[in-house]
Amino acid sequence: MDSQDKWYTDAADYWDKVEATDDGVLGGFGNLSIFDAKDSKKFIKEFVEGKYGANNRLISPPQFETHLACDCGAGIGRVSKVFLLDIFDKVDLVEQNPKFLETAKNSYMGPLENRVDRYICEGLQTFTPEPKRYDVIWCQWVLGHLRNYDLVQFFKRCKKGLKDNGMIFVKENNSLNEFDVDDVDSSMTRSDDLFKEIFQKSGLELVKEAVQKNFPTSLYTVKMYALKPIKE
Repeated sequence: MDSQDKWYTDAADYWDKVEATDDGVLGGFGNLSIFDAKDSKKFIKEFVEGKYGANNRLISPPQFETHLACDCGAGIGRVSKVFLLDIFDKVDLVEQNPKFLETAKNSYMGPLENRVDRYICEGLQTFTPEPKRYDVIWCQWVLGHLRNYDLVQFFKRCKKGLKDNGMIFVKENNSLNEFDVDDVDSSMTRSDDLFKEIFQKSGLELVKEAVQKNFPTSLYTVKMYALKPIKE
């Protein structure tokens, strides 16, 4: 097994031991879910409803339709349950851990389960979206598991999976160093600059960024990025 394969199998082994609960997938910080969802909704709002200025004048129209979103690194479906399904008609859950997807389907999603279109059990290092399927691809607290090269390739595949006006959203921890590696769960926390370099290499234009509020100062800063494919 080469080091790259080991990186991904170690991560899979780590998550296999994690409880399929809010607290489990959030590393003991399940109580932050409400603040997380609130800021995500606020961040995406202008792209969903349009952006308005003084005297309620429309500055920019809605950017995409709200039929189908892809929840990448979905875990038990937390982000879809508390946020994405408030906006989108349906979601696909992409998650490499079958135990998490089983929990999402059998209990966690509850009455929202009928709005999950597909359960896709696959790691993002190989996930290839169906062409022009999604209005939005949302990636949260998962991209640190991808090596830099694999992350660029993932974004390039995601661009092809978007509908014509679709967008990619990233919500991830930010490191003050260029990156911090966590050997326990085989992940890296990237700096803001490194993320922006990767977006550029992937052919993505950064159109908005914001910092998550109301999280403990002892945690990494969490940033949200709104990205559009650069027309080739």
